[in-house]
Amino acid sequence: MEKNSFYSEKEVEKEAERLYEKLQKVKFSKEDCIALTPLTLEINKIKKEINAVILAHSYQTPDIIYGVADFVGDSLELSKWAASTEAEIIVFAGVKFMAETAKILSPEKTVLLPSIEAGCSLSESITAKDIRKLKKENLGVPVVCYVNTSAEVKAESDACCTSANALKVVESFDSDKVIFLPDKLMAQNIQNQTSKKIIAWNGLCVVHKEFNVKDIEEVKEKYPGVKILVHTECSPSVVELADFSGGTTGMVEYAKTHSDENFMMVTECGLTERMKVELTGKKFVGLCELCPYMKKNTLELILQVLKKPEKEQVIELDEKIIKKAGKAIDYMMKL
Repeated sequence: MEKNSFYSEKEVEKEAERLYEKLQKVKFSKEDCIALTPLTLEINKIKKEINAVILAHSYQTPDIIYGVADFVGDSLELSKWAASTEAEIIVFAGVKFMAETAKILSPEKTVLLPSIEAGCSLSESITAKDIRKLKKENLGVPVVCYVNTSAEVKAESDACCTSANALKVVESFDSDKVIFLPDKLMAQNIQNQTSKKIIAWNGLCVVHKEFNVKDIEEVKEKYPGVKILVHTECSPSVVELADFSGGTTGMVEYAKTHSDENFMMVTECGLTERMKVELTGKKFVGLCELCPYMKKNTLELILQVLKKPEKEQVIELDEKIIKKAGKAIDYMMKL
């Protein structure tokens, strides 16, 4: 990377030290951190000048999380932060449905998505047309959509949910049947906890569908007493082996509040790396899976979208969609 002439050697050294203090814990060298400084210094400078904040999902790369992010968390946490911040511009380092959710909750703000290729296999597995067909086939049955869905899908749903509150949202309806979409495995996990009949869609997360019982048992054999923390987008057979199952926020809280030495985060690798940085007294072991969509965002794209966003990087939603999707999210928020 070329030397940035706008910053003095002292500024570069100070920034490199700031980055290295965190990133060395996930095997970044001092030289790696020095190479990042022209980007992180410029991004952090520009965002202040234009009143922007950068929201980063826990699955983002460590250079984004610890280099430029103002807030880090799960998709709904970040959208709530987007709604509460006084910043006029939201850069969402995540995937498209997350940026759309931020726009639904903050329609007056400019929401930018660095990579237009940052999609989601769950979100892309279902359309608004698919839901309308489901509702015709199941008249009067309430529709609960997981947050990993497009704004148009949320607008066709009665309620939105997260991995942490999915069961609570499903149980809130009087109906003995509930349509749950798009995650087939999460629907199966909910079905195991409720007497309601769950009518599921056939969507799968490209990350969480890959985990299996054999992987977990091998880790448990190698690290006796390891705590297995499983995202509920995994299969029921994997969830059954968990010491805790839920969303990323719940997994983080469990790891923070339990004194055990070894943990396996059965989810995307970004969360494991985040835990290695933030909980240095504990060990995070075993396998993880990379999300090809989450990793589409880069510091270079964040800098570009701050300087001169392209049309496709600006999240625009129809007012009717915002209003209808907002009702589905509000339903969840009020429970």
